[in-house]
Amino acid sequence: MSDGTKVFILVMVLIAGCSLAWLSFGGIGENLVYYWTPTEMGQHGDIAQGAQIRLGGVVEADSLNWDKESNELRFDVGDGETTVAVEGRSVPPQMFREGIGVVVEGTLREDGVFVSDRLLVKHDNEYQAPDDGSKPDMDALKQSMAGQ
Repeated sequence: MSDGTKVFILVMVLIAGCSLAWLSFGGIGENLVYYWTPTEMGQHGDIAQGAQIRLGGVVEADSLNWDKESNELRFDVGDGETTVAVEGRSVPPQMFREGIGVVVEGTLREDGVFVSDRLLVKHDNEYQAPDDGSKPDMDALKQSMAGQ
């Protein structure tokens, strides 16, 4: 093999490698999803208003208000420092309740209320089936169905 052929093959391998690396890692930043905590959102002030963002935190105790007829959902999300009022018109996920971690997509209004377009709950993926022959705890089942 001549020196020119070796150089050509080396250049082609480098181009292919660089292309593969760019395809693999170049779009990662666009696909990462970040969210702000209520404190971080407050620190961004006017930039946060009207922008489509994700807000992450914990649903505060005694803040949940869901009108099932109109599907109006109101609750507060906090991070231990700051609390933000959230409003939305959607049926909450089945696991949604006070004290659970949530990520809410939407916009911040000028009055400081976050308007939700989408609500995601954080949960672990551990499912424990009841033991063979045991009866389910109907009180716990009713509470989970009621969202309490």
